[in-house]
Amino acid sequence: MEVGQVAPEFSANNPDGIVVSSKTSYGKVTIIDFWASWCRPCREENPNVVTMYNELHTKGLNIIGVSLDSDVEAWKKAIAKDKITWVQLSNLKGWQDPIARLFNVEQIPTTFVLDKTGKIVARDLTGEALKAKVKSLLGS
Repeated sequence: MEVGQVAPEFSANNPDGIVVSSKTSYGKVTIIDFWASWCRPCREENPNVVTMYNELHTKGLNIIGVSLDSDVEAWKKAIAKDKITWVQLSNLKGWQDPIARLFNVEQIPTTFVLDKTGKIVARDLTGEALKAKVKSLLGS
């Protein structure tokens, strides 16, 4: 998946075991965030993403977290510890996760920024660069 392509639709279980579709989680701007509880750079970036989400969610930002965890309890603990409140999905298959394969994810963290039509407009942004891109897409 590259910038300019429309992101494919996908679904997986949330931490409660309920299947959720990506399509129902889209906003004006959507970030698909591939991460895992055991990924130190992912966990270090999470506070920045939490702050951005809390600031911009009411303006139309949605995030879909896709975890490459294989241990459901470690995944749930990381979500709680990092205070993540957006949609979280995982097939609990680690690097064999079908969503990660669909997006050709070879490292984490990996992010895809989608516009309101579902088109990928940026990839692998973090920190202030990610926030600036989201704000520009939201028009704020």
